[in-house]
Amino acid sequence: MSNSISVKEAVAVAVPVSTKSSGQKKKQPYPFWLGGVAATIAASITHPLDLTKVRLQATGDKGMIQSLKRTVHTAGYRGLFDGITGTWMRQMSYSLCRFWAYDESKKLLGAGPHAPAWKLALAGGMAGGIAGLVGNPGEIVMVRLQGDFGKPPEKRFNYKHCFDALFRMVREEGSSSLLRGVGPNIFRAVLMNASQLASYDFFKQELLKTKYFEDNIYCHTVASFAAGTVATTVCSPADVLKSRIMTASGKESASTLQVIKTSLRNEGAMFMFKGWLPAWTRLQPTTMLIFITLEQLKNLVDFTRSLREKDSD
Repeated sequence: MSNSISVKEAVAVAVPVSTKSSGQKKKQPYPFWLGGVAATIAASITHPLDLTKVRLQATGDKGMIQSLKRTVHTAGYRGLFDGITGTWMRQMSYSLCRFWAYDESKKLLGAGPHAPAWKLALAGGMAGGIAGLVGNPGEIVMVRLQGDFGKPPEKRFNYKHCFDALFRMVREEGSSSLLRGVGPNIFRAVLMNASQLASYDFFKQELLKTKYFEDNIYCHTVASFAAGTVATTVCSPADVLKSRIMTASGKESASTLQVIKTSLRNEGAMFMFKGWLPAWTRLQPTTMLIFITLEQLKNLVDFTRSLREKDSD
């Protein structure tokens, strides 16, 4: 009797283990460049909005609609995509790097599927620091290409495309020009990724714990909407400071600390959230498009892998 029980117990233990080992293979990691592609697609769709934002800062236009009309009037509808190659360069350097570094940072920190928010935020901040440095040249190229036609003709760079901009910057201004503004850019990238990437993962895993959501496009939409709002709020102070420092003329130029002191004295603490709504209007659709596109690309990778497995069987 004892022998028969031991045999049954052995079979009961052995069957699930063998089934698990043969039926559930360890999931392969997704291609490291997937995030860069998703961000490039999203940025291409929202490029006219980003272009308008840059030109509003560089010209005397009073609003988004006026700036859009001016662009169409002077350059036609194709003008809404001026500097698109700079956007592609920026996304395929900065965004590709940040998604890759975020996944690697999560592995390093042991941040699994149900990791606490602080671990996700730390991983996002680490990724932002790396991506902010790597993507700085692309950031400069993108801003210059987008803002060029908003300047008087004699002050334009007249770059042909992103690579022409990159080569001319090095040749005419030296290689150090590629690191211009790298400090504020890294600081903003740390805040952006600690809030945007981490909050998306956090909201997604919290939604999946409820009975109302499954891992589908509806869950991705709600999680990315929440992530865009968090990212806009967290990054608002850095964006305001960066804009005020970069738009100051030579005589008005001041350190970050001086700008903070002056703004606090004249406007109070809420100056850090000036322009929150326009920033949210621009960042929100971009954030949603990035994550929804990324999730669909992952589904496509899973689908192609399943087809290859069927063919091999």
